[in-house]
Amino acid sequence: MKKVLLFASGGGSNVKAILQYFENNKRVSFPIIICNKANAGVIDIAKQYSIDVLLLDKERFQSEILVDTLEYFKPDLLVLAGFLWKIPDFLIRAFPNKIVNIHPSLLPKFGGKGMYGHFVHEAVVANRESESGISIHLVNEQYDEGTILLQKTVAISSNDSADMVASKVLRLEHEWYAKVIESLLF
Repeated sequence: MKKVLLFASGGGSNVKAILQYFENNKRVSFPIIICNKANAGVIDIAKQYSIDVLLLDKERFQSEILVDTLEYFKPDLLVLAGFLWKIPDFLIRAFPNKIVNIHPSLLPKFGGKGMYGHFVHEAVVANRESESGISIHLVNEQYDEGTILLQKTVAISSNDSADMVASKVLRLEHEWYAKVIESLLF
């Protein structure tokens, strides 16, 4: 059985889409969700799916003891699904090519520190882009610079607001992230 550890900071819509995608797949398990916000909506999703949550503060997240905690689960993949903290180098070294992230733009555009969620979509609109999309990539030591595994685009109209762009991009995220995860596992 393949084990996937999910990391999330917010509402958890990508976590929910991933869990729904794998719901009837007996070859994949999700033993824990790692979260850094006590009031994150993803915690309710974890309860719905009877998945334990490991709530981390910044100090514990930056401690190399975290490697031992995660290795306990013998993960095949660590999946960032709206997790907003930069992954420490020691975790990247401990799980080389096993940490994957989804970014709501066509990297390298609109990536890097501080470029997440609505900030990305506002930048897309402000720059009058004709398309946006998603980039699913491996995580390395630099924000949003790991090997890109998949990019999918969506057309952007000159009348689209940042919220409209966000909605279009989120549909792509929900459609493609779990498929890429599955391809990495099997």
